Amino acid sequence: VRLVESGGGPAQAGGSLRLSCAASGRTFSNYAVGWFRQAPGKEREFVAVIGQSGGNIDYRDSVKGRFAISRDNAKNTVYLQMNSLKPEDTAVYYCAADRYGLVVRWRIGRVDYWGQGTQVTVSS
Repeated sequence: VRLVESGGGPAQAGGSLRLSCAASGRTFSNYAVGWFRQAPGKEREFVAVIGQSGGNIDYRDSVKGRFAISRDNAKNTVYLQMNSLKPEDTAVYYCAADRYGLVVRWRIGRVDYWGQGTQVTVSS
């Protein structure tokens, strides 16, 4: 599965951005998809995941209530709507895909495919 992110960029604290990730190469609906992020000097961390049919959604605690993940299987695309952005959300955001969709695997970064990443920079 090839994953290409878009939609990153600068934002003000309290603002919003929507990330998109377009998938190709395999049957998109067979894969759970989601997002990770990596801030400067920190390890990559899980952000959100959505199951093959749009259920089984999970978020890291720090983004619950602010971020929303969704997918459009007809467009082979997963989205991350980010609201109420904070400077600590600044990171490179990576799209990922996995055949199993198990939250326990996603929370430790055990996924099959990665995108190249898109930079999100939130200023105060």
